[in-house]
Amino acid sequence: MVDQRTRRSALQQVAAAVIGNALEWYDFVVFGFFTPVVAGIFFPASSEYGSLLLTTASFGVGFVMRPLGGIAIGVVADKRGRSSAMQLVIGLMAIATAMIALAPTYAAIGVGASMWIVAARMLQGLATGGEFASATAFLIEAAGPGRRGIYGAWQMVGQGLAMLLGALAGALLTHNLSHDQLYAWGWRIPFACGLLIAPVGLWIRRHLQEPERPRAPGSTESLGAALARHPRALLSSFLMTVFATSSFYVLIVYMPGFAHSNLGVPLDGAFTGQCISLVAMVVLTVVAGAASDRFGLRRVMQGAIVLLVLALYPLNSWLVAQPDAWRFALVQVILCGLFGAAMGPFSAAVAEQFGASMRSTGMAVSYNLAVMIFGGFGPLIVTWLLHATGSLMTPALYVLCGSVMGLAGTLLMRGTSDGEPSTAMRLPQDLAG
Repeated sequence: MVDQRTRRSALQQVAAAVIGNALEWYDFVVFGFFTPVVAGIFFPASSEYGSLLLTTASFGVGFVMRPLGGIAIGVVADKRGRSSAMQLVIGLMAIATAMIALAPTYAAIGVGASMWIVAARMLQGLATGGEFASATAFLIEAAGPGRRGIYGAWQMVGQGLAMLLGALAGALLTHNLSHDQLYAWGWRIPFACGLLIAPVGLWIRRHLQEPERPRAPGSTESLGAALARHPRALLSSFLMTVFATSSFYVLIVYMPGFAHSNLGVPLDGAFTGQCISLVAMVVLTVVAGAASDRFGLRRVMQGAIVLLVLALYPLNSWLVAQPDAWRFALVQVILCGLFGAAMGPFSAAVAEQFGASMRSTGMAVSYNLAVMIFGGFGPLIVTWLLHATGSLMTPALYVLCGSVMGLAGTLLMRGTSDGEPSTAMRLPQDLAG
């Protein structure tokens, strides 16, 4: 009976993180996938490039709010508990999703429609800024030593499922609706569907049992002073997140639109290939998470990043040389699979850098700063560089740079090869925390 109750509790803990995380990222991914459609509806401009640039900028604006949301919700998670923060996050995200699904178009109210979308994106950013840190801290602390890799991997599975659902929505809509139908009302469907997840996630998160964690003695120390005592942890987490976010927003969010707009791959073919690659990514995320509990977080993550670095340029060169739907699918399966293998240990690796008393806040700061700079504005930067240089290898080079920074982050990781914290690898400033 005890084992059954324990198993049920573990399933509930994983479900709470995965379902909430899936909702958070589903809406971000759908917005990214439908950038060409949103551009024409809410950000009309004198040229297609100008319209696309405005839309990718609005995509990035949501990320400006992420550090603020991450700090605020991270403090709630560290002070009032992980489940309270997770409930707040999913409520905010549901409101933002409803705003986009019901948004009036530019043709109806003019520039007010653009401002409406920007406001919704900012609210999404505020909510999502606190999701990763609070949900990851909850999972890692619920898992306990020896299973943190696989539990943390489920956090990434939530994101993978969100990407897969977003890609499936894109494939179904672009295949079954005409151009006029898609632009008139079809684009609203995936956002409306996202709202169906919110009540389920909110109910599960309201009934969570808070994991036990050590409580820090009361302190009047400011947030800035507390963070300043963990420079190595912050830098390592920041660099590892640069890899994660630059790869995510280019390989996952940007590439289907890039393949269609720049390589001439049919949009439904690009989405179909992306769906296949996301299945590979989700599977390898779980496998790598489990492997990291046996072989070490650092070792598994470094191996996957090195393989991705070696594969990026030759595979993209092969795709650009003769682009079509099946080549795009094959390249994405390999690259997204390797990315998934690196992301399996990622959540646990970042969480291990901070003690329980400031885990959510520390992760929120380092994670959201990296995501804001290198992730949210990734599509904008790549679009601008692509236009400025004319090189179709720009997306691959952007991911390559982020991967090198991620490798540097793994070298700075605190802890032994199995990911457990070790004072031997802390800086003097870290020892105080």
